Amino acid sequence: MIQESVAAARIVDARGSVCPGPLMALIGAVREQGVGDVIAVYSTDTGSRKDIPLWVQKAGHELVGTYDRGGYTEFVVRKKR
Repeated sequence: MIQESVAAARIVDARGSVCPGPLMALIGAVREQGVGDVIAVYSTDTGSRKDIPLWVQKAGHELVGTYDRGGYTEFVVRKKR
């Protein structure tokens, strides 16, 4: 599978923050960015693996990818509305 390279307009480093910190940081970033912008969130909280994809879908945005970066997870989200 060929992976699309996406440049993030904003990176939210929420490593070390516990639930719901990373999700709240993402929500704040989405509110501040424009439609079509890509936001990357770095999280060490295991709950984010469930919470962030669920919120992205519910809020009508696009989860571009979830990546294990060795010690943290990177979530890449495109604002759709």
